[in-house]
Amino acid sequence: MAAANTAVEELIRRFGLEPHPEGGYYSETYRADKFVRRDGAAAAEGTRAASTAIYFLLAEGAYSAWHRIRSDELWHFYAGSPIEIHSIDELGVLSTRKLGHALDHPGTVFQAVVPAGHWFAARCCDPSTYALVGCTVAPGFEFSEFEIADANALAEKYPLHRSIIELFGKPASVASAVAKKD
Repeated sequence: MAAANTAVEELIRRFGLEPHPEGGYYSETYRADKFVRRDGAAAAEGTRAASTAIYFLLAEGAYSAWHRIRSDELWHFYAGSPIEIHSIDELGVLSTRKLGHALDHPGTVFQAVVPAGHWFAARCCDPSTYALVGCTVAPGFEFSEFEIADANALAEKYPLHRSIIELFGKPASVASAVAKKD
């Protein structure tokens, strides 16, 4: 465990990672200088960077709480141990993918996509480990399009998945505070 703590501290320092509102740590590494406009949006409110990318670190039992964004998000595995990415689509179908070093960890993939609008959450398969991943979002990520779920409301909407929703929930008060960030 000491080696993992040393690696986590080094990753936070080296990549300038900061706490993310959904859990874990992150640092934006890319924001395109080209812009796109969302279909049906007014120019002033619908213009976004074409793409953005971050480093994202889960460690010490931290998880990515249920949230959704208005763009597709591509996750890439870089280092550490495998993670589970859980998502719920518009029809309420739950899917789980394992992201990891596909040659070292059977059943994992190097990349996984979470489609726009899906609720999703993630954690290390073994909470005592860490994982450094990357997330690429297109059109680019904006906090104004980021929504942390009210776990109670999400569980009411998808009662078949209540047990997993409760594992990664944050109270509504946190969700409203995040919404005010941007």
